[in-house]
Amino acid sequence: MALTCGDLIKRGRALYGEQTALIFEERRFTFAEQAARMARLANALLGKGLRKQDRVAVLARNCSEYIECFGAGEIAGFVTINLNSRLAQPELAAICQDCQPGVLIYSAEFAALANAIAAQVSSIRIRIEFGTGGGQSSYEQLLGAASAEMPAIAPEPGDTAYIMYTSGTTGGSKGVMISHAAMAEATRMLSCESGILPTDKALIVMPLFHLGGKIEQMNFSLMGSTVVLKTVFEPDDILATIERERITAGHFAPLMVQRMVEVLESKSYDVSTLRCVHYASAPMPVPALRRAIAKMGPIFVQVYGMTECLACTVLKAHHHLIDGSDAERRRLASAGQPALGNEVKIVRDDGSQCETGEIGEIIFRSPTSMTGYWNKSTMTAEVLRDGWLHTQDLGFVDNAGFVFVVDRKKDMIISGGENIYSWEVEEALRAHPDVAEVAVIAVPDKVWGESVKACVQLRQGSAASEEALIEYTRTLIASYKKPRSIDFVESLPRLFNGKIDKKALRAPYWQNQDRQVS
Repeated sequence: MALTCGDLIKRGRALYGEQTALIFEERRFTFAEQAARMARLANALLGKGLRKQDRVAVLARNCSEYIECFGAGEIAGFVTINLNSRLAQPELAAICQDCQPGVLIYSAEFAALANAIAAQVSSIRIRIEFGTGGGQSSYEQLLGAASAEMPAIAPEPGDTAYIMYTSGTTGGSKGVMISHAAMAEATRMLSCESGILPTDKALIVMPLFHLGGKIEQMNFSLMGSTVVLKTVFEPDDILATIERERITAGHFAPLMVQRMVEVLESKSYDVSTLRCVHYASAPMPVPALRRAIAKMGPIFVQVYGMTECLACTVLKAHHHLIDGSDAERRRLASAGQPALGNEVKIVRDDGSQCETGEIGEIIFRSPTSMTGYWNKSTMTAEVLRDGWLHTQDLGFVDNAGFVFVVDRKKDMIISGGENIYSWEVEEALRAHPDVAEVAVIAVPDKVWGESVKACVQLRQGSAASEEALIEYTRTLIASYKKPRSIDFVESLPRLFNGKIDKKALRAPYWQNQDRQVS
């Protein structure tokens, strides 16, 4: 039976009512209390004239009210737009002009920004500020005057639950429409596949304006687990929280795991209660994964998904075998096997299916796929074809169905007619003990068209030379794949989700070129 996200909230209230659903700073909410506040907000917005499928934009950092805003839309059928608070005013205004929200809800720290956006977007007729400030538009005042009963209006499974805007690294931001049915199924799929238990106490610090933070909160809540929500990632604070709250599970970007491991190598925190850590947003480099397992135990689960396809594959904890067979160790670099209900194919440019081990584009048929891009029917048709979502990721599948993601299409380097996958070169460089982090990009080459450049961040106190690192890679990968040049950097530019911003790295090298790589 197809479910709505609101059905999951009602289920949680019925089954886990007096259990603790959420801990945020000094505030604690049971499932019943949280559902009541969501219903109050939904009824308050309905009382202001909102209708099913009207858009509600939220501008805030992680907080308990943010989850309530999502919940109000989930039970009443509003469409939530979770604005990335790290974007600039023109970017946020452009998103709002695209999706035309009727309501903008924001935290006090973003009041000036919210007012500036509202002044540019005529559709925004209601502004609500978290807390008790904001006069007649005070969030708490609105909730206090509204009914805690579930509203009579409710969404259908096929209705849009959210429009989540991508980071825009391949051009302008795109609004991904996610239906209730897709999100509810992804939540059900991942809570089963990724090892969540009702007894878990889970730490969520990934931003709620990003899919990962939102879906992980729902995964744990579906199982009756307690979610401990944090606003910002600071490794010492996160490790102290794990120790103090006796956290059993969590969700982190690979970079976050690496930062925590670095701290644990010099300081003592009790993380022995951890039994399950999900990592996502990007693959974890195998050397870093080995260090993490050595320091924190065999507790890691990789979830490979994207805004356009919420749940693709899972690499489960028992797959993380650092001392297994050659095939098992190779699978540390994989994204796991397709989640239950998903189909995966690897296809060539002409659409024909690749052989096992052959690299092509990864495509999925999944009940968790997006409905499409908001106001972009042509782009939707390019990505969603005959029920298959074309990911723009390149990879291959082994004989046991493990999916290996080797590159983004735009990140593949074509040098002298040879395809070179940046991830393979990066893995070779990461294996060197002096390398802390690396990003490999294509740069213009008059002879070869493109050549391989590595941007390397060395470990503190290390002094490996460009020549030494290039020669080292020749011992691990074919000579034609090795970097032609290396730039040493203090740090690598990153997106909000921890991924390295290769667009920013490439930009200086491709200025004034006839052909551009975005």
